[in-house]
Order: sequence, then structure tokens, then C-alpha cells
Amino acid sequence: MRRALAAVAAVPLLFFAAACGSESPPAGDGAAGVEVTGQVGAKPTVTFPSGDPATTSSYKILEPGTGPEVKQGDQLIVNLSVWNWDGKDNALQGSTYDNNTPETLPVNDQLPKMLREGFTQMKHGGRLLAVMANDLVTPPAGQTPPAEPTKVFVMDVVGTPPKPLAAATGEETGETLKGVKVESPGGDKAPTLTTKTKEKPSKELVVKTLIKGEGEPVKAGNTLTVHYTGKIWGTDKEFDSSWGRGEPASFPLAQVIQGWQKGLEGVPVGSRVVMSIPPDLGYGAQDQQGIPANSTLVFVVDVLSAY
Repeated sequence: MRRALAAVAAVPLLFFAAACGSESPPAGDGAAGVEVTGQVGAKPTVTFPSGDPATTSSYKILEPGTGPEVKQGDQLIVNLSVWNWDGKDNALQGSTYDNNTPETLPVNDQLPKMLREGFTQMKHGGRLLAVMANDLVTPPAGQTPPAEPTKVFVMDVVGTPPKPLAAATGEETGETLKGVKVESPGGDKAPTLTTKTKEKPSKELVVKTLIKGEGEPVKAGNTLTVHYTGKIWGTDKEFDSSWGRGEPASFPLAQVIQGWQKGLEGVPVGSRVVMSIPPDLGYGAQDQQGIPANSTLVFVVDVLSAY
């Protein structure tokens, strides 16, 4: 399920874009005179040096941490804050501390080498300062690098995500959603969702638990890992499926459509639910990537982990 637009939601995309075409970034050199105050585990305060922003990327380990070592290939839960260093306002662009929704970052080749280097010298509970300038981006031949502001990131390593289940596990409840059919083949196989029906959809959110898991209930501030299939009520048209892509999806619950936020809060991890989401809790009167305006959406969702 795609995230709603939010300032911090795009932060990992900045990392990934910066990684393209550059594998020889500078080593840590003190992060260009940027100063950071505040304790790890709380929103930091940043003081910028006077003058023009740095044009060379760098990093500095502010706190090494005391927990497990970070290794290449790890998935990290990170609280991060990002500023535009333009030499004028140096404005804060967003912080996961503001909405209590840490990001999950992979310590792999998707990240710039500079960040991989910094993270793998740290432990959980540590804090990393990174200045990311345009020197990290190598544009295609004959093109000029985009004139993007230098970014300053402060990143606190919270931990690693729990290992998600492969599929829902628990007792079948016998609940059904009138007009919708879900076949659960068992094991790790994907359920089959059928939404071709002459029944009229409810104007309210409807959530039915097909398999009740034994994990902790989902909280509003959680980041979820789920498998799901989404179809349009009455047409049986599939518009999205993590099962079809072959891997589950992970996202902060607070950054998806209202129907998911309201429908999944309180659902125990390990559960399989089917949800009928009316337009006002979905995409409303706007077309959305193959979803017609004012569509009632139907999802079958396996909640694999929450943290």
C-alpha cells in the first residue's frame, strides 16, 4: 500500500537517489562544522556554521551506541531528522520524532557508501550525523547535476525490526463479508479474493477477521509488515498485491489511507482480515493508478509484524 505524501516519508528515497552512480564518497571528517545537541532518543537541535553550505559530503558518529553492532545487510529502525542547508533559513524539513514513526533503512547497496560506512561503525543506540551534498550524485553523461540543497541528517539507531511471519497464523473465525469471497489455502500460500458481486457495498468501513492471530494488537504509531491483495468492489479488478510481487510491504500505519489506519488498528499480529473501505476512507473522488473515482476498495490483509 502506497504511503501518503509526507515530508519524512521521502527521506529514504533521498538516500537511494544519492547512491546512484557514486561509490567513492568521502570518509567521515566531522560533518562540515555542523553541531548537534540533545540526547539520543529525542529530537535533536542543529546549529549550522556561517557562510555557504558544504559542497562535500561527510559524516560523523556523534554517539557510538552500546547495543548490538550494526552489520552490512541489517535492516535498521531509525529515528531521523533532516534539514535543508541553504545558508539562509537552514529549515527543518521533517523529523520522525514529530509523529513517532521511525523509518526502516536497509544497510545495503541501496544506501550511499558513506552511510553504510558510518552505520557499520556503530551499535544500536548510536547517533550519526550526515551531510549529503550533490557530490554524491553522478548524473548521466552530458547532464548537469540537479541544484538540490545540501541535506543534513541526524539519525538515531533504534534497533532492528522483528522478523515478520510468512503468512497469517492462528484460528479461523468463520467470519465472512457479504458479497466478498476469500479462500485460504493454508500454509504460506496467498489467499484468493473475489469481489465480483451484485451486492451493494456498505457506506461504512467493514472489517472481518478471517484468521485471528496471537500477537500483540497493532497500535496507531506502529510500522507494519503485511501481505495484501486489493480489488475493487463489484468488478473483481485487482489493482495491487504484495503477494503478486513476491514480497510483503512495510510502512508506518499513520502514512496510508484512513481505511487501513482505522481498519488495522487493534488487529493482533498474525491475523488475516478482509476490509471493505468506502471512498471517503480510500481515495475519494480522484482516480488513483487504475482505481476509478469513488471506488469501494476491498483488501485481504495478513498482518505479519508490527513495531
